Amino acid sequence: MARMAGRRTLLAAPVLLLVTFGVFAVADASPFDPVKAYTGTAGLTASQESLDQIRANLGVDQPLVTRWWNWLTSALTGDLGDSSVMRQPVADVIAERVGWSALLAAAAFALAILLGTALGVLAARRRGGWLDRVASSAAYTLEAAPAFWLGLLAIWLFALKLGVLPAGGLTDTGSDVVTFDQVATHLVLPAAVLGISQLPWFFLYVRQGVADALDEDPVRGARARGLSEPVVLLGHALRSGMLPMLTLIGSRVPELITGALLVETVFSWPGIAAATVEAATSADFPLLAALTVLATAAVLIGNLLSDLLYGLADPRVGFDG
Repeated sequence: MARMAGRRTLLAAPVLLLVTFGVFAVADASPFDPVKAYTGTAGLTASQESLDQIRANLGVDQPLVTRWWNWLTSALTGDLGDSSVMRQPVADVIAERVGWSALLAAAAFALAILLGTALGVLAARRRGGWLDRVASSAAYTLEAAPAFWLGLLAIWLFALKLGVLPAGGLTDTGSDVVTFDQVATHLVLPAAVLGISQLPWFFLYVRQGVADALDEDPVRGARARGLSEPVVLLGHALRSGMLPMLTLIGSRVPELITGALLVETVFSWPGIAAATVEAATSADFPLLAALTVLATAAVLIGNLLSDLLYGLADPRVGFDG
């Protein structure tokens, strides 16, 4: 396990290098001018000399490779640079927001896995029953539903019509203190929407895996020995049926990140979504590169976690790959 993790870490280094260079290349080719984004309306009346000086201060007057190399060497020492659009160090921008994004993603992922697994087991137990038909139809429908559309629908129903949950933000309007109760209440809708958008894949994988396991000889033997149905389902069928689902965890991380950005925007959740959008539209090279590296690292870690979990769940799988 340690050897595989070490090899994956070594392979991740060139991937991250290529990703960061790609970010600088795309941002350099974009039509957005970082100087205009930095100066705002004041740039309309500023002299060309002042704009050139600002361009030099931001470092965007240098060649693409030079900008990328300067950022990379500084990042390796822990200095991620300064964000031109946020007017503060990139490390501070990320530190202020990544915790809230991680909270939202973790709550949504836990909801998707737990609810998807429970529904998948129940549907597989009675294939063709009413629960199986309803849950499968809902899963196929939700697969095609964008996360932002689900978010808008949830706000309309639970916040505007029923008035039982807040429409967005982190705290109540007018409150300057962040309390656990307010955060928990405001987390319900965005976490539920993001979790439900990821739930169909976990449900379908578990349903198919458990359904196949129930037809296998070991599970039939367990039933023949007189073991109770919960023991057969949870102790035998679920363990075998969970193996395909474990590989799904890593592959869903990119979709989870994309969905989180959309959901954060819809619900005004103070995560990294707003920073990502502003960094992209303003060609904020240091912030955009740091956020992209963070997202790429999350995907690589998710894939590694999937392989480790699969190997732990099935001892027949080795860690030499």
